[in-house]
Amino acid sequence: MLSVAKKFKDVFPMFKDQEIFYQCFPCPEDWEKVEKICEILEVFNAIRKIISSSDYPTSNLFLNEVYRVKMLLDKRANDEDEFIRAMIGKMKVKFDKYWGECNLLMSVATVLDPRCKMRVVDFTFSRMYSDREARENIAKVREALHEIYEEYVREYQHGNEHSGETPMHNNDDVSNNGKDSSGWSEFSSYVKSIEKASPQQSDLDAYLTESCFIFEGDPNQFNALEWWKGSTLKYRILSRMTHDILAIPISTVASEATFSAGGRVIATYRVSLAPETVQGFLCRGDWCRNLHGVKKKNKVSL
Repeated sequence: MLSVAKKFKDVFPMFKDQEIFYQCFPCPEDWEKVEKICEILEVFNAIRKIISSSDYPTSNLFLNEVYRVKMLLDKRANDEDEFIRAMIGKMKVKFDKYWGECNLLMSVATVLDPRCKMRVVDFTFSRMYSDREARENIAKVREALHEIYEEYVREYQHGNEHSGETPMHNNDDVSNNGKDSSGWSEFSSYVKSIEKASPQQSDLDAYLTESCFIFEGDPNQFNALEWWKGSTLKYRILSRMTHDILAIPISTVASEATFSAGGRVIATYRVSLAPETVQGFLCRGDWCRNLHGVKKKNKVSL
């Protein structure tokens, strides 16, 4: 609304001359405040578009954007304008209330972005927290990563034990069974028995020690899930864990659709639906549109 009002800055005086009941005419000082407020809110608007998108996973993008807000608030907290200082002060109180503590889901998801890994945690935490808090929070993230990974390792090993794999045949079995005369079955069983042994370095350790993936294109066009899909054979266990974590939506529905679609879903005849059912309707609609490449049409204001 403020950005639109700026475009009609010269129209307000003419409207005041024609409409005698118009009493909210902004003075030059008000327009200066509008300019400064828009500079701040434009950052929030850009972050909202990134985080609330429903076309790609966004949980791995959240930490960098929260860090961006933190740096903006710290920079403008000592603004020369008293009005801006007062506004930023109220915003910092709410920000510290919600983000003063380390969000493990947000941090773990960002680490699983191949462009970031633990380097993004080291970079952001050292600027968002004190030295002691930064070290403690980094240690918490590492501990959470390994705990989650160990659960997936146990599940993976348990699944292999009950997978019903064919045991390795001896030479007599191979010679007596014409179906295995190629010799590939014996070698395949040998490989499976070797691969079942615990590797010296886990998928998680190998992933964290490797260099970050450098993506040269638009950062907003990078899909972390697609990257992990192509790395499934390299990180067999870690890829399963990553698919589950990165698929967690930061918001259940895009911010614009919250208001535009809510009235259609919760109609007069559906007021008794449970919140979980309504959420399922909204998510299913977004998933179907994304699956078939259907984009929502933006409303054109006349």
